Amino acid sequence: MNQELVIEQKTIGDMTVLRPTGDIDMARSSAIRKVVTEVIRARPAKLVIDLSAVEYMDSSGIATMIEALQSSMRNKIKFALVGVGPRVKVAFEITKLLGMFQIYDTVEDAGK
Repeated sequence: MNQELVIEQKTIGDMTVLRPTGDIDMARSSAIRKVVTEVIRARPAKLVIDLSAVEYMDSSGIATMIEALQSSMRNKIKFALVGVGPRVKVAFEITKLLGMFQIYDTVEDAGK
């Protein structure tokens, strides 16, 4: 289970979509943190993280999502999560942080 986190990045209009594939845990959260920092520097109108290919996220992954949200807010970039699967959703629910995020079923919904 020690695979590298692969992060696909695409731009749709004024929205940047990041789609990590793999688990987001202590060993891999720094990879997504680095990409989020680069995207925020580019100042898109909206940053969407598509978690549909993420099976598991630990507390460091949750912390990374919170940092991405806070950084987006500081830079006046709209932020959303998409495709939050059941196991990942539980991690947000346990930490009582689910309500902090705008969560959509699809990237198209997030772009509206």
